[in-house]
Formats: sequence, structure tokens, C-alpha cells
Amino acid sequence: MYSYDKVLPIGSVVLLKNADKRLMIIGYRCTDDSGGAKVYDYCGCLYPEGYTSLKYTAVFDHEQIDRIIFMGLQNPAQIVFAEKLKALSNVSKAEQ
Repeated sequence: MYSYDKVLPIGSVVLLKNADKRLMIIGYRCTDDSGGAKVYDYCGCLYPEGYTSLKYTAVFDHEQIDRIIFMGLQNPAQIVFAEKLKALSNVSKAEQ
């Protein structure tokens, strides 16, 4: 278990709870293809394979992450973006 409470940057590699395969974060605020209204914190592709098709992507929430294997690039632009995204996510979750 980890306690990183900030938005993870694109390119971060994580392992979800009860999972064997690593995922690389490729996007934020994603929906699944079931047509539901739920918005997930992240979407990811298999690592090390990378994006091969929509069939092999996953959507997941921050609290589902068990371990951070690799942290993606953090720079001033990413930090500002992450702060705005976190504020937006907190507002969205409060409305649910």
C-alpha cells in the first residue's frame, strides 16, 4: 500500500490491488465502454506492451493502486495541470 495523494503523471507505471500485470497511465478522467456515467481517475495500457487497442486498456481510480513502479515526468507544467485536475476531480466526486 502506498500513500501518494497527488495526481500521477502520464507515463507512470502502477500495479493495481489484486493484479499481476502493470499498467502505464495514458490519460485522465476516463469512462469505460459500458455506457455508464462513471468517470474514473485514470486510464492505462498494459506495460511494457503499450497501447495496442482499446480492448487492452483499463480504467481505474486512484485508490485502486497498490504500488507505484515508476513515476512519470514531473515538471512545472505537469504540476499545475495536476493541481487543476485534482480540484476538478474533488468537485466531481462531491457531486456524486
